[in-house]
Amino acid sequence: MNNFIFENATKVYFGKGCVKEYLACLSSHYGQTVLLAYGGGSIKKNGVYDEVMCSLKKAGKNVIEFSGIMANPTYAKVLEGAKLARENKVDLILGVGGGSVMDCCKAISMAAVYDGDIWADFWARQGIVDFEPLPLGVVVTVAGTGSEMNGGAVITNEDVKVKTGRDYPRCNPKFALMDPAYTYSVPKQQMVSGGFDILSHIMETYFSEPNEENVSDDISEALMRGVIRDLRAAIENPEDYIARSNLMWESTMGENRIIKLGKRMDFECHQMEHQLGAYLDCNHGAGLAVLHPVYYRHIYREGLPKFRKFAVNVWGISSEGKTEEELARAGVEALADFIREIGLPVTLRELGADESTDLKAIADSCNLAPGSYKKMTHEEILKIFQECY
Repeated sequence: MNNFIFENATKVYFGKGCVKEYLACLSSHYGQTVLLAYGGGSIKKNGVYDEVMCSLKKAGKNVIEFSGIMANPTYAKVLEGAKLARENKVDLILGVGGGSVMDCCKAISMAAVYDGDIWADFWARQGIVDFEPLPLGVVVTVAGTGSEMNGGAVITNEDVKVKTGRDYPRCNPKFALMDPAYTYSVPKQQMVSGGFDILSHIMETYFSEPNEENVSDDISEALMRGVIRDLRAAIENPEDYIARSNLMWESTMGENRIIKLGKRMDFECHQMEHQLGAYLDCNHGAGLAVLHPVYYRHIYREGLPKFRKFAVNVWGISSEGKTEEELARAGVEALADFIREIGLPVTLRELGADESTDLKAIADSCNLAPGSYKKMTHEEILKIFQECY
């Protein structure tokens, strides 16, 4: 294991009924005014909104609503939320939703108290947060990003067509309420794409140095097997509580920094998908599903030992009669088969790309992540996009 320092400030309340049991008490530790942030309004149809509001009213809170947070939250939306928080002297932000809502709320928590331009100072480049963001709590309704237990936030600046993520530990939610039953009403395609996002986070940590046996990789293999198992079960029965609760915690484990300890990490696929999202406004998990097999076909030879372990330990592929390279390639193809099995797209055309899409401009705009087994170039990223088209 490489050297590391670990800390996670978020306190998690997990399980059926946790919002009703804990939210009123938790919110009482903060001031009078709560900014309740959510997305397109689905929480008003499935009963989550009523349960949250009941708890906040029980605690005597003044609730300011901030709705309409989109799937790829924009910097303009962040500024809108920050303005509302400042005008109403908000004491606590409560984000109710999936990763997009949580990410947007983290950026709002900074923008509401920062005098400068948070995009220029904290997203266009890595900054130092030497101030205290507004306190943030989250109620998770979608399993996918793992944003509930880290300081990461992915924001899109539409003016410059850049979608980027930063992780600031001071933006960690103070508390996260996670009721797996809240995910029952999520549409199948959204559930599946969120599930693949979980798998992607784990794979991108796993497929990186060190290659020696290490605890982080051991945990990652178990998590990947679990996501595959639980996603299949949840597709079969959307109200399978065991599968839904496992997926929710697998999502958190993929991004609460535990499996990243001692790892170099390769988030090149996420960098590529972020820019596809900035140009095409496509679904995040769907974009990752299109990219991952093609990207791994480009790099597996440089990471043969790890890709061989992936085939054997995650997919259960027998090594008998196969060379190391054949076994590694079989693991990548098992991943591609799984993507087709769960009904996710496999081409950029399915994401909305067409002849007018400037793939070179998108490729040239991608950050080159340092952790890949193979040194990426913008030219090779363009080839990957063209093979995905």
